[in-house]
Amino acid sequence: MYIKKINSMVLMVLISLAFSQFSFAKSANALNTDVDAAIKKFEKEVEGGAKFLSTVKGYLVFPSVYKGGFIVGGEYGEGALRVDGTTKHFYSMTSASIGYQIGVQEHAVLIAFISEASLNNFIKSDGWEAGVDGSITVSDWGESKDISSISYEKPIVAFIYGEKGLMAGVSIEGTKFQRIIPN
Repeated sequence: MYIKKINSMVLMVLISLAFSQFSFAKSANALNTDVDAAIKKFEKEVEGGAKFLSTVKGYLVFPSVYKGGFIVGGEYGEGALRVDGTTKHFYSMTSASIGYQIGVQEHAVLIAFISEASLNNFIKSDGWEAGVDGSITVSDWGESKDISSISYEKPIVAFIYGEKGLMAGVSIEGTKFQRIIPN
């Protein structure tokens, strides 16, 4: 029963991945509302988060990224790119994987562009893949560590937070980002 449920969820995720560039489930207003809530959660959960966001050139926020897998896995989320606190574009993020994995998870992702060049390269791209078109460092910070005091060596840093569900291993490598148009 449990395995059937997981396989059904994986199938749903894979179907979403297949049609992600053709569909957009939420309106721009609804997605912006979710992005606002995800930013507030980031600023609350991550010490120094608000100060850190005020120093970066822009940030991409995915309020709900769904990841599921049973041998074959997939991940999907929709979000917005914010520059100076204003939404510039909407994006989807998708990835697929094969290997030892089991479970379902929901989490939020915030990708900060430290340099102007990294932000501009991302915006100008027609589809962007982490690890191919640019390297993203996934931040590993402790509960008591103020992220505004950390010096990041890479021009793009990702934060994964608000995890719900059970699934080991969160990676951005190989994730594809595609600009989408809301309803």
